[in-house]
Amino acid sequence: MNRKLLLMAVTMIATTAAQAQYVTYNHDSPKQNQITVMETGTGALSPELYYTLLHNSYKKSAAAKNKLSFRTLAGINLYNQTDEAEDIDSALVSRAKIEALNMADRQIDLAWLAESDKVNGQMERLQRNIDRILLAGGTPDDKERWTEYYRMYQCAIDATKDAYMPNAQRKKEYLRIYEDVTRQNEILVGYLARRQNATVTSALLNATDNRNLNKGSIVREAVNRWNESRFTVRGSQSGGSEDGGEGDETVNRGN
Repeated sequence: MNRKLLLMAVTMIATTAAQAQYVTYNHDSPKQNQITVMETGTGALSPELYYTLLHNSYKKSAAAKNKLSFRTLAGINLYNQTDEAEDIDSALVSRAKIEALNMADRQIDLAWLAESDKVNGQMERLQRNIDRILLAGGTPDDKERWTEYYRMYQCAIDATKDAYMPNAQRKKEYLRIYEDVTRQNEILVGYLARRQNATVTSALLNATDNRNLNKGSIVREAVNRWNESRFTVRGSQSGGSEDGGEGDETVNRGN
């Protein structure tokens, strides 16, 4: 009995599996006609009465608006764009080469290699002149002001080094900085000269004010020099006189 039940169960499972794998196909002619008309524009919509009454406008334009015509037109347009695409590709390749050269020109600072000696020389000269301000009699405020000028030019140099620009433009910027630093150096040298002259003059005036003048000694020295000159003149006259006079001085007064 158990064996019979087992065989029956196996038979039922096999039958169910076989029915589950069976695929049915029910042909729907109206749907096929609609898909054919939509895709290729061939065939006719059915049932015709249904489309005539409810979808008459769609029926009239469905065949003309099929997808095949749009696909064909798109393919033709793409084929016509082949020449334009090749021209665009050539232009992009040429532009890429130019930009590669521009990037190389902007990344290597050849201008600084050519102009660094001039610019650094003027910056060092400006720094030396700034260090002379206090020695020439300038104030700390004056030194701070000129130090700010130095920092400004140094910042301009650093910004030009880091800038993304061609070497031709970079060289122009370096030369502008060089001219400005040279001009400021000339102004600073003139300032130092005026401060130095003012200091020397002030020192001389202070020395004159602090000196005690002894008028009596000055008069005695002047008299002594006058007597020495008079004795020298009398000695020369007495040696060359013929009348044997005592060598007194004579003064000829004009009439």
